[in-house]
Amino acid sequence: MKECAPPVMDIMQYIIIAVLFALIVFLLVRRFYTPKYINNLSQEEFIKGYRKAQLIDVREPREYDGGHILGARNIPMSQIRQRINEFRKDQPIYLYCQSGARSRQAASIIRKKRGATEIYQLKSGFRKWTGKIKKK
Repeated sequence: MKECAPPVMDIMQYIIIAVLFALIVFLLVRRFYTPKYINNLSQEEFIKGYRKAQLIDVREPREYDGGHILGARNIPMSQIRQRINEFRKDQPIYLYCQSGARSRQAASIIRKKRGATEIYQLKSGFRKWTGKIKKK
């Protein structure tokens, strides 16, 4: 009995599945990986330091208006590049968003474009915040 090579379509399907799997793994790792230059802080650690720093909420204005940490400025993630000069280099930057994903993105941009070295992020984001808030 003569063995046949697998049909070309079967090979292509395996390649497509492997590429999709690799892409999904890459996106998951990227989503949950926190670079070393971002310091993840618990709520208690965040509270201890944010009063002597630039406290920035990177959520969109409607989210910010719905409730934000007392004293926070709103610079939405969608405007970070245009407003990069509003970040001072001589003070630490404390960032937060709803879950931590946007603040991680913002930290990367601020580090690259502004050269900031002291960047802190609220671990788990605003959704887990139990401290004082202000609503508009």
